Amino acid sequence: MIKIIMTKMITSALLLFAVLASPQVMAAEAIESVRVWPAPDKTRIVFDLAEAPTHSYFTLYDSQPYRLVIDFHNTRNQVNLDALDFESLMVGRVRTSSPPDSSTARIVLELSDQVEPVIFALPPNERYGHRLVVDIPGQSVPEQRVTRSADRLPEREVIVAIDAGHGGEDPGSIGPSGVYEKNITLPVATKLAALINADPGMKAVLVRTGDYGVPLNQRTRVARGQRADMFISIHADAFTSPQPRGASVWVLSRRRANSELGRWLENREQHSELLGGAAEVLSSNGDDIYLARTLLDMSLDSSMSGGFDAANIFIDQLSTVTRLHSRQPQAASLAVLNSPDIPSVLVELGFISNPHEETQMRNSAHQQRLAEALYRGTREFFVNHPLDGTILANQTERQHTVKSGESLSILAQRYGTTVRAIQRRNNLSSTTLRVGQVLDIPIS
Repeated sequence: MIKIIMTKMITSALLLFAVLASPQVMAAEAIESVRVWPAPDKTRIVFDLAEAPTHSYFTLYDSQPYRLVIDFHNTRNQVNLDALDFESLMVGRVRTSSPPDSSTARIVLELSDQVEPVIFALPPNERYGHRLVVDIPGQSVPEQRVTRSADRLPEREVIVAIDAGHGGEDPGSIGPSGVYEKNITLPVATKLAALINADPGMKAVLVRTGDYGVPLNQRTRVARGQRADMFISIHADAFTSPQPRGASVWVLSRRRANSELGRWLENREQHSELLGGAAEVLSSNGDDIYLARTLLDMSLDSSMSGGFDAANIFIDQLSTVTRLHSRQPQAASLAVLNSPDIPSVLVELGFISNPHEETQMRNSAHQQRLAEALYRGTREFFVNHPLDGTILANQTERQHTVKSGESLSILAQRYGTTVRAIQRRNNLSSTTLRVGQVLDIPIS
């Protein structure tokens, strides 16, 4: 009897050893998650792994769909790839396939075009572990185009570029409950774009339309490529303690502006991009470096002045829907504000590190109120700072939000009208104004 029991125990032990020794069980690595981010110029697929990846790959371009096959050696896949939710013009599907052996996890990317993939491993950082990054180059999201047809000339819409901060692998700041900044900035940017596009005098261009990263220097290039008249970058602030709160608006510091000016002067290929028609004057004068500096300096002064005026207007409008952290525009050395030809502002919607404001900012109704305040500010800026040839420049009236210390006589002088005309247009029985009051200003 004892002999039989011992035989069974030995047999069980041998079976257990065989199972544990199988290549699939002994696979040291594991694919723990997969993230897909379609962007305008590529689709990025990131594989999160427990250990540094050991991999090889090959392409199958003999028939459609075209395929990129990645073998993760000594690895098991723990991800349900059918649950991935993404829309890419370059990558139609991410799936598994039969591996060459039981210790390999084979992943197949079905592609719409024959391209050369870029594949590289990344070590752990403070946010992610080991990763294998796969970039599939090519236009992956529908292209945004701004058209100005001949039948709309000479009047045109003003173009507003809206930059939702962060995106993709860069989540931005993280709130106490785990909310990512990138998941607040994009909804507000999208709501703002919808309000602007509903206005017959304006057109919005979103720098990013989905959850993908855009390099800082490309954000302003997108705006310039779409001939934007204003650049608004949307963010949520954060601090090491939960106490700070409130919205703020930032503009470019003069120190950063001066350093950027030197860089632009050295890069002569950018002169035509930054100066538009003025570049022809520069070319006809033999690319005179002093003339270039004068033209760029004038352009920069104009855009910085416009950005500062816009920041003040946005602060006034935001104060009607949320608490302010600062009632004056703040200056900083921020890369997204360095356009010498486009008035640019960065709006901090509030502090995501503050539990109350984190809850507010993730609320759709509050996001809508913030977007409406930014829309009103944008419209007020272009009505009060009209651009020749635009629809808003030919408005029969302008709107003005009363600030502390302003009077009807001051407003009449500023807008080239009369006190009586403002009173008549707004049905005012006296000259008394209240801070925050919105007035229609007739244009003489």
